[in-house]
Amino acid sequence: MPSPRFPIPQGTLDMLILQILSLEPAHGYGIAQRLEQISRSVVQVNQGSLYPALHRLQQKGWLRAEWKESETGREAKFYSLTQAGRRQLAVEKSSWARLSGAVKLIFEEGSR
Repeated sequence: MPSPRFPIPQGTLDMLILQILSLEPAHGYGIAQRLEQISRSVVQVNQGSLYPALHRLQQKGWLRAEWKESETGREAKFYSLTQAGRRQLAVEKSSWARLSGAVKLIFEEGSR
């Protein structure tokens, strides 16, 4: 039985995209597929959220994009991290670790 879908918290999509692209460059569809695959179908991103996020990250200088031939033989825009994007991913991971650690403490305190 597939895991239920739920909305991704505000700001989390950018961090997830940066993480996926830290592994290897990818086109939009490939990013969405990889997110779904790694999360065991919990994270499913629609095009209406993904492409504006990619554009926003590119405008911030965290991604670069270039047109290349995809695995299907069609031209696709492939995204990759810039140095600034790698630095931002490190900041995002650190912030996420602090927040998730704090939430864990709160949950543990509530179960005593």
